[in-house]
Amino acid sequence: MSEIVRDPLWNNIPLDDLARRLIDTPAFQRLRYVRQLGLAHLVYPGATHTRFEHALGTYHLCNRTLELLRLRGDLGRLDSRELDLVRTAALLHDIGHYPFSHALEEIGAPSHEEVASAILHDTELAAILRHRLGSDAPARLSALIAGNDSSPLQGLVSGSLDLDKIEYLKRDAFMCGVPYGEIDVDRLLHALTVLEDDSGRTRIGITDKGLAALESLLFAKYQMYRNVYWHHAVRSATAMYKRLVRDALEEGALSMRELAAHSDESLLHRLGERVSSPLLARLQRRRLYKRAFECPAAELPEGAVEWLASDYTLLSAVEDALAREIGLAPGELLVDYPAKTQMLDLDLPVLRRDGAVVRLTGEGLIGAVNLPALSSELYRSARWLRIFTARPVRLDRDAVLAFARRSEGEMRRRVASGHPLLARSR
Repeated sequence: MSEIVRDPLWNNIPLDDLARRLIDTPAFQRLRYVRQLGLAHLVYPGATHTRFEHALGTYHLCNRTLELLRLRGDLGRLDSRELDLVRTAALLHDIGHYPFSHALEEIGAPSHEEVASAILHDTELAAILRHRLGSDAPARLSALIAGNDSSPLQGLVSGSLDLDKIEYLKRDAFMCGVPYGEIDVDRLLHALTVLEDDSGRTRIGITDKGLAALESLLFAKYQMYRNVYWHHAVRSATAMYKRLVRDALEEGALSMRELAAHSDESLLHRLGERVSSPLLARLQRRRLYKRAFECPAAELPEGAVEWLASDYTLLSAVEDALAREIGLAPGELLVDYPAKTQMLDLDLPVLRRDGAVVRLTGEGLIGAVNLPALSSELYRSARWLRIFTARPVRLDRDAVLAFARRSEGEMRRRVASGHPLLARSR
């Protein structure tokens, strides 16, 4: 007998016995206290929803999709255990998420998929999974969550059009109170199918009737990045949080290993006990750093300043050197360039009306909007390089653009030699 959970987005979500047992574990309950959108609630007060309800929603969409596929006869010879593994992976896909969403992965923390694998193998969850789904269940679930399992249904958990994306875009827009995440969910779910692609592999695909809905998902994702996820104040708070944690890790006040065990508030509490950074007080009082400079990726050379998202030690040194150069204290200037992501990473077989299967990839698809090219353009207009400062300063735009065009190697040499990083400033 299933239990019903009432959800503001999807209404009734039935939970079977396995789902209830997994949800009751400490690892899953932690997700109640990990906000889905990190620090976005400082801009959108309604954005306090958590990874917990998102996980329930993804599980719900998975059950709906499996039922639609079953009714159409698409599940073929897949047994009940395979279906249970897929719906369980949908439920547990975010079990390894850090406090405040993806921010800590931007400072070099292991991916949440890696953390999830450790949790699935070594906690109370592991015993339940092995008992109910077989001894190889932790390994299978880890592979499904990481996107490298051989299951024909892998694409429902991690792929070009996985249920996670559909759920979080819809929920995030709803909770933020913005009209940007409008997705035709029913159309997308009904368009999903199981087919054999051009390589002979059986996998999740989409009928051509769903292409318009897929286009709407692209626009929704772009608008959410531009207006919510990469909103300038959200990125200011995120940059402050990343620098706070980065400094704590470098000082030995925190270890990388303990990060994933925390909730949002418990991590802030631990930081309050162990560090004396003014960044923490400013975050808690919403005294966010302000923009001193910004420009979109479209104005920068391809590949410029990508090192900002990979060399975290150099980033701290550059920030502090820039701060000193314009009369600020170390830590009072932060450089932010969101980690590179794909607006829509496409590799999806499409079933035509005549029964032919074609592949929608980075090369596009004849007869449809050029989604890959459009995705690239939208991405370059949504991603902005910004410099945030604790106090108002004036920066020469041309000098900052010259700074942004320098290579990682040149930046490292300038920092080491004490050479000015800005050609001109005032």
